[in-house]
Amino acid sequence: MRILIIEDEKLTAKDLARTIAGHDPDVEIVAMLSSVEESIAFFQTSPPIDLIFSDIQLGDGLSFEIFEKTQNQTPVIFCTAFNEYALEAFKTVGIDYLLKPFSKATVGKALEKYQLLKERLNPPKDEMKGLMNLLKAQLQPHKTPSVIIQQGDKIIPLDTAQVALFAVENDGVFAYTFDQRKWLLSQTLDHLEHSLSPAFFRANRQYLVNRRAVKDASQHFNRKIAINLTVPFTEQIVIGKLKVTAFVEWLANN
Repeated sequence: MRILIIEDEKLTAKDLARTIAGHDPDVEIVAMLSSVEESIAFFQTSPPIDLIFSDIQLGDGLSFEIFEKTQNQTPVIFCTAFNEYALEAFKTVGIDYLLKPFSKATVGKALEKYQLLKERLNPPKDEMKGLMNLLKAQLQPHKTPSVIIQQGDKIIPLDTAQVALFAVENDGVFAYTFDQRKWLLSQTLDHLEHSLSPAFFRANRQYLVNRRAVKDASQHFNRKIAINLTVPFTEQIVIGKLKVTAFVEWLANN
């Protein structure tokens, strides 16, 4: 079986390739691609591929763009951490997903499911297009995808509608919820900003704030402004003067 991996995190891509090979030594990893642009160029060569493992959010856009522009008919197993409603849409046509962080067991089950449903995993072009549109709609900014928290040996999805702000503390990223709980995340603040804009605003390098958590803002030193939250929070969140205009526009339009 010939497999293509599309993943912009090199270590994750290599780990996935090793895990797949560990499940089936006869599998051939055709390529490991890291961007929308690179993947579209690759598909123009019409490579023979049986199965694709693909992340959803790449550095230069969503992977859906790849499959739409290339009219891909090869089944895809998405590697993602988005909400269950969107992911269920994959299952209706037999396309599976891996919830990051994946394991040898989840990769194995996905490959076994592909083998069992092989006859069903090549939907008509118009059906695939409709599926992609549905999934893309679930990822639009007005939606609230989940973030993944790890508690002991459990992986738990946390709806971002419950999160007042994300904060970087001691090299870790934490979610502070409206009910005043605190959760450690595996995602970076840059990744969260890309995923959750414009519902959340990047105040500075340390904080990403939910619009619903902003009570008001007040003047600070040197033309900076400080955000006042609707939830208790001990640290002061300050926006630099270069971002004040963007913050005011965000506040007015969201």
